[in-house]
Amino acid sequence: MTPSEKIQSAVRSGQLLPSTAENIGAWLSGGLPPWVAASIEELVARQAWSELNDRFYRYLEFGTGGMRGRTIGAVSTAAETGRPERFNRPENPAVGSNMLNDFTLIRATMGLFRYVKKYLMSRENYAVPVLVIAHDVRHFSRHFCELAASTWTKLGGVAYIFDGPRSTPQLSFSVRYLKAHSGIVVTASHNPPHDNGFKAYFDDGAQVVPPHDKGVVDEVNAVPLAELPAFLAKDLTRVVTLGRPADDAYLAVAARAAINPDVFKPQKLKVTFTNLHGTGGVSSIPLLVHVGCEVHEVESQLAFDPRFPTVKSSNPENADALVQAIALAEQKNCDVVLATDPDCDRMGCAVRNRAGKMELLTGNQIGALLADYRITRYKELGWIPREGTDRACLIKTFVTTQLQDAVGRAHGVKVVNTLTGFKWIAAKLKRYEEGLKRELLAKEGIALDYEATPFVERARLLQKYSTFYLFGCEESYGYLPNDYVRDKDGNAACLMFAELCAGVKNRGLTVPEYLDEIYLRCGYYREGVVNLYYEGASGAAKIKRILETYRSNPPKAFGEVAVTRFQDFGRETILDADGDEIPKQDLYVVTLANGYTFAARGSGTEPKMKFYVFASAKVGSAGELADVKLKVKAELERITALIEAEAKARAEG
Repeated sequence: MTPSEKIQSAVRSGQLLPSTAENIGAWLSGGLPPWVAASIEELVARQAWSELNDRFYRYLEFGTGGMRGRTIGAVSTAAETGRPERFNRPENPAVGSNMLNDFTLIRATMGLFRYVKKYLMSRENYAVPVLVIAHDVRHFSRHFCELAASTWTKLGGVAYIFDGPRSTPQLSFSVRYLKAHSGIVVTASHNPPHDNGFKAYFDDGAQVVPPHDKGVVDEVNAVPLAELPAFLAKDLTRVVTLGRPADDAYLAVAARAAINPDVFKPQKLKVTFTNLHGTGGVSSIPLLVHVGCEVHEVESQLAFDPRFPTVKSSNPENADALVQAIALAEQKNCDVVLATDPDCDRMGCAVRNRAGKMELLTGNQIGALLADYRITRYKELGWIPREGTDRACLIKTFVTTQLQDAVGRAHGVKVVNTLTGFKWIAAKLKRYEEGLKRELLAKEGIALDYEATPFVERARLLQKYSTFYLFGCEESYGYLPNDYVRDKDGNAACLMFAELCAGVKNRGLTVPEYLDEIYLRCGYYREGVVNLYYEGASGAAKIKRILETYRSNPPKAFGEVAVTRFQDFGRETILDADGDEIPKQDLYVVTLANGYTFAARGSGTEPKMKFYVFASAKVGSAGELADVKLKVKAELERITALIEAEAKARAEG
């Protein structure tokens, strides 16, 4: 049988999905290099049907973090492996429409270019499309960066790249700094080493949102495979490599995350820092050293390494990732451990408690601490009224702790909830900026240069004509101090949290004690999370089944606890605190009779279904707090287990 006949036979027997066969056929007839066909034919000969389904059942889609997927197959072919000894990885990225490889990356770059070009022409101020690209330390990241830059310039655009790995927030800043029209970060964040990704940014320095995201996707889907071979050979002669001034400009902005740098002077803060083999050391360490912190680096994790060899997962959310850093902190008697993920948009930490032991904090706890600390400082400085104002806001996602909503209420400021993904927070920042410029022009005849306006004056004007952004975060360890950057910033987060630790230390308190102060003012809040991982084509079907059955047959109870409210964000019209309609999305928020709530959604960046469970209780006095914590913890764990079991049953049908 020929490979084509074997493929059709596998479809008839149910071993290959029809969409897989269709996409394989397109790749075999698309004029791609011979080694592509050789790889497919080898997998067919080996009857690696599951691998072929995972590679070809769809085209990579844009989710909350752009497109992200495997770049090294679970099963590698001889043509892909090549000479792995040269790279400590396969020589070529894995073939497949659902893989991150040269072909899907070129296609995405071409689609982005064409959308940007049409957008510029529609505004009647056509300019040559300008792109900035950053990349992390992952396998093929530098290659993909250069390939995207080469493709952009061959299409007639201008492309900037850095001389090595840089963090995602630096890319976000650099788009605005260079007045570029678009940006790309080649990263898969904290995903496993075999993954990579492509994050697309627009001219505001934020990841693309409607209508741009759909427009980009439509342009990407319109690129025929036959056009790709012309761009496979890299040509960097017209690509501009950025120098030290670009780094210095970002560092100057990231340093503004510290509201009161003087807080570091009374007592030296001792910090253990780990970048988990990623980009964090490029900027986080200089920022901490500059304000006077004594920084102890985890040397075994400092060097760039796409294998992330010292950790099971390079995600600072996971306790295992911080083991070496905590050990060093104990040895050096440090006050805090700070850790960043490979592209340094997330930050995790551990702090020393009253008993002298290092204690891990969750992303929700870190966010609540930073929110309360920063609003308090802004009030002390007189930047916002002491009684609060609805012209200043916290922004968080619906799946982030409700403790932040309580902190906002206690301070008298607005709290805006968004969909998951920092691009939605960034969209709010753009709305507030444009609102200020529009109102100031209409009422005072002033055309404001927003970037050149000092931050304190910007805060005053935003409160008068729009909304001043105080702080934003999401539960998955992402934080943003101000609107100079339009994505979560692990570098700034390290500096922000170090400032908080120094302030707390100057008061003679520990960070957990400061968190207890917040609980006594706002109530006790605790969160749980369920992550159900379902890989590949079969896994995608299970995630889809959960989402669809939640809509068609919502849960009625979990044990003896009844469901009292079910919100379907994909069907209902829901407005945020600004009165803006929330875009439709497959997100469900369920309220239970005991006052607990949970949110259910499919991850936009990983093959998993996520459930976020929220518990709370009133606290009458400091003496009650320990008992309240225990009772809430036990009930939360019980409810979370019921939610997980019910979801697994739905997945299996």
